[in-house]
Amino acid sequence: MEKLKACFDFSDLPRLDLTIAGLVLSALLVFPIFPHSSYAMSTVIQFFMFALYGMGWNTIGGYGGQVDLGLAQYLGIGAYTTAVSMIRWNTPFWVSMPIGVVLAIIWCFVVGYSVFRLKGHYFAIATIAMSLVLKDVFEVWKFVGASRGLEIPSTRFTSPDFLHLVFTNDTYYYCLILAFFVIGLLYINWFRKSRLGFQLRSIKDNEEVARSLGINVQWAKLKTYAVAVTFVSAVGSFHACYVKNIEPEDTMSLDLSILIALMAMLGGAGSLWGPIIGAGILIPLKSYLKEWLGARAGLVGIDVVIYGAIIMFISAVEPRGVWGIVQRVRRRKRA
Repeated sequence: MEKLKACFDFSDLPRLDLTIAGLVLSALLVFPIFPHSSYAMSTVIQFFMFALYGMGWNTIGGYGGQVDLGLAQYLGIGAYTTAVSMIRWNTPFWVSMPIGVVLAIIWCFVVGYSVFRLKGHYFAIATIAMSLVLKDVFEVWKFVGASRGLEIPSTRFTSPDFLHLVFTNDTYYYCLILAFFVIGLLYINWFRKSRLGFQLRSIKDNEEVARSLGINVQWAKLKTYAVAVTFVSAVGSFHACYVKNIEPEDTMSLDLSILIALMAMLGGAGSLWGPIIGAGILIPLKSYLKEWLGARAGLVGIDVVIYGAIIMFISAVEPRGVWGIVQRVRRRKRA
């Protein structure tokens, strides 16, 4: 009960932050009611998905200081578990998603036990290597469709099917991923004030000091890694039902892992709002710049240049991301 209360306890945050967050959430709640294009709906759904990916990464990368660049492999595990289960055994989403999370956590302990002995760029390189190895395995594994991937035939289910998450109207997907988003935000609010959250901050500052205080550094990192993996694999299962066509390149690529990390780092790693801000900036840019500049103006590739320039500019101004800039402005006003 105390943990549940802690999830809803935002008393340590400025009132202005809570007001803005409340207005944004209210706008998101009523968004499906107002006229909108299917492209806009798809973009907002992607925003929720990547915000959740970023929240997961933020636990181990932001609060723990472990820059993981291979988190997409767990997205793939969740997506493929749900897709294979639905296609071969007609398993409901609400059964296959927890199975995918458990499989992802098992794999994260296998990976984490080795890679968490490394530090700095060696850790980041090791996570990339493990992710690429798993992606190569899936590309030749015929049971999961190899490089061609899998397609969930929606014709097998009568829409709306809440058990298998098969809908013809994207509003259903929107409401579900919005619920996931709220639950994820409440959990991260509890996590940052939990004992594990404070242990991670100590580990991030100085591992040797953390050990001298009696903190089991290896176990704290593994537990946090399991939390990050749970976020990513659960949304990966949703991704499979939403897209209905998954391939190793789409769900386990290095580009996707880097994009997930950028969500939190650009918005502000180690902060509650950072992954949400990062997703709010990068996902619309990714979607609309590609359409406006790439498709309409014929300037193929210029969207990537602008996308990268914005990231470089914010990183140069404030290494802690957009939220770091906000905090700096506030300190100046107080001074």
